[in-house]
Amino acid sequence: MIHRREIPFGGITIPANRPYLIAEAGVNHENELQTALKMVDEAAAAGADAIKFQSYKAESLASRHSPAYWDLEKESTRSQYELFKKHDLFGDREYEVLAERAAAKGITFLSTPFDEHFADILESLIPFYKVASADITNTPFLRYLASKGKPMVLSVGASTIGEVDDAVRAVLDVCEAPLALLHCVLSYPTDPRQSNLGTIVHLQRVFPNLTIGYSDHVPPLHNCLTLTVAWMLGARILEKHFTLDKNLPGNDHYHAMDPADIRTFREQCDFATALYGQETKDVRLCETDARKQARRSLVAARSLPSDHVMASEDIAIKRPGTGIAPNFKGLIVGCKTLRAMEEDEILKWDVFLKKKSITNE
Repeated sequence: MIHRREIPFGGITIPANRPYLIAEAGVNHENELQTALKMVDEAAAAGADAIKFQSYKAESLASRHSPAYWDLEKESTRSQYELFKKHDLFGDREYEVLAERAAAKGITFLSTPFDEHFADILESLIPFYKVASADITNTPFLRYLASKGKPMVLSVGASTIGEVDDAVRAVLDVCEAPLALLHCVLSYPTDPRQSNLGTIVHLQRVFPNLTIGYSDHVPPLHNCLTLTVAWMLGARILEKHFTLDKNLPGNDHYHAMDPADIRTFREQCDFATALYGQETKDVRLCETDARKQARRSLVAARSLPSDHVMASEDIAIKRPGTGIAPNFKGLIVGCKTLRAMEEDEILKWDVFLKKKSITNE
């Protein structure tokens, strides 16, 4: 399904005929504000609806004894704490500057808070909270975010459906603002064969009153086909890591999309929308000639004299469809010809005397 209704979601609207695309910049700015600002500019120019960063401090996020769970060939840091420490130099003011730049460029600013401090700082800067998959069982934090009364988007990677249900209940018990769930596979990068996009359909069935989307960690292969399929399955919000250079080493660059990928993906979505058309069955304008020429009509099966009473064997059914339609054959049988006819001549109503007239003779 492509044609769907618009969904008001806090301060934004999820479009009807295209996905709401979040370019997940994360910490791919490498602690450089000018790089982060350029990412805002490029994401806006490429057609993303939102650009999202991550707001945390390593000390409040990970123990110094937290092992890596990513591809060490792509990112060699073996401790979560060490990796997060390399990327946590942005503070309150940087996020305010990025929000101002996003507003100026017409793109929604977002950032995922990983603690209550950043939840407070971001509250006035973002239209909704985005929660990482890893916090799906962090019920105290979910309740704290829900207490703000803002819509929430919750990634549900590496979780059971029971854990998802518990998280949903924890949020909705506190706040009735809109809630969205994003299917996600918490593997960096995700093997396409492990993406299991059918989960999108499953979440729609289990949570019919919630907005469902997809957060993607599959490399942007085949023009981001993973995202397109997710959208076709019903994902209304799509999130994918974003970088200015996929060849940069480490972290999330290697499975991210770049500005060119965003443009290509948008073009693919537009093409898919054109392919889908409308949910009606009618004759398309381009079918008009084929409708006439490729259908069949009743034709004379042989040469026929004038005043001939038509029998079934006098009638053949052949192309084109510009004469009497085949379903009227029974009405022609028993009629009398008003003039002689050639073999293969397309039969017309005005060359026959009606049966009633014949009966009265």
